[in-house]
Amino acid sequence: MKPLEIISALPMWAKATPDAILDSPAFSMPCRLGEESVMLRRASIEPSTPEMLPISVAFGDDPHTIYIARSPRFPNLDKLWDSRSDVPEQILLALVERECGALFQLLENAVRKQLRIIKLGDVARGDSETNEVLLSFCIFKPLQEDNSAQPVTFSLTRSATVVQSLGVLRNLDLTHESIRSQALPAEIEYAAFQLPDSDLASLNIGDALMLPEVGTVQPSLIVDERIVLDEAGQRPYAEDSLIRVRAVEASSVALGVAIDGAADSIEKVPPANKPLRLVKNGKTIALGRLDVVGEMSAFVVESLTTNN
Repeated sequence: MKPLEIISALPMWAKATPDAILDSPAFSMPCRLGEESVMLRRASIEPSTPEMLPISVAFGDDPHTIYIARSPRFPNLDKLWDSRSDVPEQILLALVERECGALFQLLENAVRKQLRIIKLGDVARGDSETNEVLLSFCIFKPLQEDNSAQPVTFSLTRSATVVQSLGVLRNLDLTHESIRSQALPAEIEYAAFQLPDSDLASLNIGDALMLPEVGTVQPSLIVDERIVLDEAGQRPYAEDSLIRVRAVEASSVALGVAIDGAADSIEKVPPANKPLRLVKNGKTIALGRLDVVGEMSAFVVESLTTNN
C-alpha cells in the first residue's frame, strides 16, 4: 500500500475535514513557482498585514484579498517597498503584476479557479482594518526551508473556495512528525487458519489447536482493523472465515511504522503464559495460551465465550 492509501483507510484522516487538513502542521502542497518546483506550507508566524501589500483579487466570482510580504524574490518591488505608498497606484499595480505573476499563477493552479486582479488595497494601512479571516503561507524550495531559501510569504482570505481546494489528503507531508507519531490501535496476530464449523462447534476447554506457523513465520500486526503489516509489507485488512490467534493484550503502533511497513520487531513466538485468544469475524470465541504438543506449538483452550 502507498502511504496515501494507508492514511485514506484510517478514520482519523478519511473523515478529516478540509479545514483540519489545511490547519495540520503537516500541510505541504507541491506547486510550481514559475519554473521552480516548490512547496506551499502554512507560515509558522502570522505576518502583520500592515507590513504587507494588499491586493484585491477574485477566484472566478469569489472576491479575495492577497497580502504579499516583502521578499528579495521580487527585486524591483523590494527596492521601492519603503516608499510604495508614494508610488502611483497604476504603476505599482503594473509592477506587482509583472513581478508577482508567478505567485498569482501558482494560486490560480492551486485553487483551480481563474484568478483576476481587481485593484490594490490601501497601501498606507495595509487594509489592516479588514474583518477577513486570513491564511498565511510560505513558499519554499524543497529541502531548503531556511533563511537562505528566500521564501515567499503571503496571506490569503480564508474561504470555502480556498479551503476546499487546498485541504485534501494528498497535500499532507506524510514524513512530518505530527503524522508519523500518531498512535493507532493494533493487535499482534500469530496465526490464521481454516477450521471446519463442526470442529469449531465442538471446541472444549483443554483442546489444542496446532499452530505450525508459530516460530517460523513472522507474526502480523493488525492496525485499527484496517491494515495488515507482515513480512510482505502492508495490505488492506478484510474479514474472512479464518480463525485467528491474537494476543489478548491491547497494543498500539505509530502511524509512521504502518507507513514504513516495519512489523519485524514483533517476537515470532509469544512469551510463555502470554494470554492469547481465538478470533473469528472480529469476535473472540476462546481464550487460551501457547503450549507445545509433541514438537509443535499449539493453542490450548482455557475458556470459551458464551456466544461460541
